[in-house]
Amino acid sequence: MERCRMVFSGSGGQGVITAAIILAEAAVLYEDLIAVQSQSYGPEARGGSTRTDVIIADSEIYFPKVTQPNVLVCLTQEAYNKFHPIIRPGGSLITDTRFVKTERRVDARQIELAMFQAVMESIGKPIVFNICMLGAVIAITGLVRPESIIRVLETRIPPSFLEMNQKALDLGITIAQNLGSQS
Repeated sequence: MERCRMVFSGSGGQGVITAAIILAEAAVLYEDLIAVQSQSYGPEARGGSTRTDVIIADSEIYFPKVTQPNVLVCLTQEAYNKFHPIIRPGGSLITDTRFVKTERRVDARQIELAMFQAVMESIGKPIVFNICMLGAVIAITGLVRPESIIRVLETRIPPSFLEMNQKALDLGITIAQNLGSQS
């Protein structure tokens, strides 16, 4: 497999770091891949900028920081403004239509998804926005199977929240798959 370098960015409280940890664990524990995950965030408890890097490969990873991601997810305008220049040419830049107004780029695939809106309409709880985003990411990249994400979720969240998270994951996958059928 080709090494995939990803950056998930947003604001504190959106769950981008949690989503990255879940993805990395799924890759390592259930897909027989190698992954590293690192994070940085502002000093605020909620609302500050957040960035998390994930590298997934089938060979050794020597440096955990991503400088030019193949996949860049921006869930806030601030994150988009700060990080969109680092996307690798030919990469995928994924944004949420509610929170990010994008400018067109010729060297990356711009994927604008109404993830937050879909979560609120289908589930009604913004707490699973990050899992919906994760579903879209795995549908777009094909890095890990949805079952692997669910297996990690089963170890990380209370059983009473599992169904809601499964629904959010499926919703993100569906949103991304529908994008492909519209092309």
